[in-house]
Amino acid sequence: MRDRIIHALETSLAAGNIPGAVVTIGNSAGTLVEAAVGSKGPGGPPLNQDDLFQIASMTKAIASVAAMQLVEQGRLAFDDDLAPLLPALANPQVLEGFDETGKPVLRPAAGPITLRQLLTHTSGFGYEFMSAELTQWRLHNPANPGTLASLNQPLLADPGTAWIYGISTDWVGQAVEAVSGMRLGEWLARHVTGPLGMTETTFAFDDGIKARLTPLHARTPDGGLMPFPVHFGGGENAEYHGAGGGLISTARDYLKFCRMILNGGTLNGARILKAETVAMMATNQVPMPAGRMSTNMPGLSTDFDLFPMMDCGWGLGFLINPETGPDGRAPGTLAWAGIANSYYWIDRASDIAGVVCMQHLPFGEPAAVDVLRAVERAVYADQTRLELD
Repeated sequence: MRDRIIHALETSLAAGNIPGAVVTIGNSAGTLVEAAVGSKGPGGPPLNQDDLFQIASMTKAIASVAAMQLVEQGRLAFDDDLAPLLPALANPQVLEGFDETGKPVLRPAAGPITLRQLLTHTSGFGYEFMSAELTQWRLHNPANPGTLASLNQPLLADPGTAWIYGISTDWVGQAVEAVSGMRLGEWLARHVTGPLGMTETTFAFDDGIKARLTPLHARTPDGGLMPFPVHFGGGENAEYHGAGGGLISTARDYLKFCRMILNGGTLNGARILKAETVAMMATNQVPMPAGRMSTNMPGLSTDFDLFPMMDCGWGLGFLINPETGPDGRAPGTLAWAGIANSYYWIDRASDIAGVVCMQHLPFGEPAAVDVLRAVERAVYADQTRLELD
């Protein structure tokens, strides 16, 4: 399988003018394949298995697990109004449009915001880079440091009525902090990443991290890549730890998290979640199609729909494909991605998980998705030969 994956990487990276990628594949028993192909940007040094990546929205699944731990403990509830815990979520407002002067028009939401809605992206919160309306709203309401203003924005729909990808998981992180009395990074280190041995997964952004971080690049109009030195997380001492996208990690580390889910909440003797909690997270929670996104900033993200021929669901932190994927993953596979074109999938039915890390924009460009799909096809080419290296 390793030879197939390396060939798939070499071919798809070259075809897409992508400098490199790091891949890890595993099952419930262990790691099956590790592969690093290419370089850290055009003309850069070779990629290595222990290189760090901004995993961005792959943070969401980890933060969702933290919230589920507190649900197990009875300290968070799925369907309670979160306003008593997070006063900033009291009296949510829905953005209806703009008046003739361009001023935002708001109305009270039809109901409160709950943890279930935040975990499933049905709270009504969006992302500015996917909403021209939020971009226009922000012109009238600039975010000021020190006030969580970047998280204080109107809803785009009434809670529970639409799947909208946005800052919901950042508010999940705020709930974890409010209940636990810890910063999110501390909770994760004590209860998730620490017990899993994910020693390279961090909100920190110090000189040691920067020296190992794969540089971020952005696509140029001529199809090339240029350095794009943006950090999505803000660092360990930022105003808040971004549950929606602040972690830095390695492909090797993230596979440990995926394998914990494959194992029903445990890995190497560490029990992170109950098996029934993992099963709940892996069950579709939304009545509407999920996972389809339209961009407001094409340089940052393309329109994205990983399974355009399916109406996917969303669990408590994961995209769920209802049918067999075109490249091999089974129905019910859990998946998502990070904005710098990092991807993962957790196929519980086939006992396979994969992590593919690249580091360039825009998110979801066809060339990057082709890399993911080529790797997936290589993994599922002959499942009967899957065995530990």
